[in-house]
Amino acid sequence: MNKAEFIDAIAAKAGMTKVDSRKALDAIIEVAKEELKNDGKISLVGFGTIGTTVRPARKGHNPKTGKSIKIAAKKVVKFKPAANILK
Repeated sequence: MNKAEFIDAIAAKAGMTKVDSRKALDAIIEVAKEELKNDGKISLVGFGTIGTTVRPARKGHNPKTGKSIKIAAKKVVKFKPAANILK
């Protein structure tokens, strides 16, 4: 499902216009981005938890040359689904 299909589904479920659904989805995405940038966590009961974690630096290798390289640490987004999400 792409963003346009998602907006259509929201509009149908909530009885909203597509324009209002797009505005709501865009607002949710912006709020989520701001929260995750500030190392926050978003917990939605019945859906799951979205948060950030730090992936530590590690050694890797360039498959083209075979040389060892250092892969820098970085912050990544993690999603943990609720236990009952697929029931």
